[in-house]
Amino acid sequence: MDHRERLLRVFHFKDVDRVPDYELCYWNETIDRWHTEGLPLRVGNNRHVKIYFKLDMYDRYISKMMRNLKVVDTSIHPHAPYRSIDYWPYPPLLPVRTGLWPTLTKRILEEKKGRVIMDDGMGGITMHTTETSSIPHYIRHPLKNREDWEKLKPFFNPETPGRFPINWDEIAESYQERDCPLGIGGFLDGGMSLYGWLRNLMGVKNISIAFYRDPDWIAEMMDTLTDLWIKIIRRALRAVKVDFATWWEDMCYSKGPLLSVHHFEEFMVPRYKKVTDVLKEYGVDINILDCDGDITLLVPGWLKAGINCMLPLEARYHNPYELREKFGEKLLLMGGVSKFTIIEGGAAIDNELKRLDLLLQQGGFVPMVDHCVPPDISLENYRYYLKRKRKWIGKNLCAS
Repeated sequence: MDHRERLLRVFHFKDVDRVPDYELCYWNETIDRWHTEGLPLRVGNNRHVKIYFKLDMYDRYISKMMRNLKVVDTSIHPHAPYRSIDYWPYPPLLPVRTGLWPTLTKRILEEKKGRVIMDDGMGGITMHTTETSSIPHYIRHPLKNREDWEKLKPFFNPETPGRFPINWDEIAESYQERDCPLGIGGFLDGGMSLYGWLRNLMGVKNISIAFYRDPDWIAEMMDTLTDLWIKIIRRALRAVKVDFATWWEDMCYSKGPLLSVHHFEEFMVPRYKKVTDVLKEYGVDINILDCDGDITLLVPGWLKAGINCMLPLEARYHNPYELREKFGEKLLLMGGVSKFTIIEGGAAIDNELKRLDLLLQQGGFVPMVDHCVPPDISLENYRYYLKRKRKWIGKNLCAS
């Protein structure tokens, strides 16, 4: 059974020879720690780590995709939290740009005492730490009002050159005969996200206020994003048949959503559905969403909108059996393995995999660490986890 058939059968609750072996990502500090514990120094970023541990499909198809887009490895960038563009755990994505494009040039305004202040090229000012991995902190957000939006709106034009590679026809042809799954969504630019993109540009406080004070503006921005994706999807999928789509939101925290369920249902669910309906026209019925935190209250709306696979399913916020009991086979799951059990190691790892065994047997579930692997996890414990996981999912029993 090849990689493509395996993933599709798992996500359609059919029998498989084994479950896919994917992982999400690794913090810079994790890789640095592992270097002191025996990881070769040449293994320096996320893609290298995935190749080193022989996770599924590395690096045969990922490297091919990078060559197609002529990507420069970002592992030397001191402010990239994962030292790699290769954050996503699943198989390759079409090399098309679905977010803000073209990207704007950043410039350093100040650098001292372990931090860098940067102009993001959009009117925003960010602070980055240089000694630890973290997401940028906005001192000033670039999107504050409608005037700012009018300046940024042209960067979401689907017709802008560069959204598709110049040799797109050649690339599309290269994907016709393949044995790996292929998706459409975020590639280098953040990907399909209604709330996440706007939240990053505006800040949580400002976008929360805008839902009440200027809902028409929120609707206009979300419509712009929706129209962008639909046009890109139609152009891309006329040439290539893909197996899934990817989404990103990060709109929840430990206590639940960052906006009301009412606003989510009113503003986002109908627009998601417009996009997933187009995807269905091209035979795509798997939509994988990356959202941290407690997503429980939003799952019904996502399913209504056609977004049916949840990642990374942070274990401390969710009981996957309750989700499966409530939503049945409409809901697909990725992640769910508590990082804290791997920190503890040994029997804790064994018990965690045993806890999830029934879910694995039911299907529609790809187990992975429930977020990026943190530096609290030793190389020894991670090796033990992979060994036990692979025996559990049946990888050791197969040739591939």
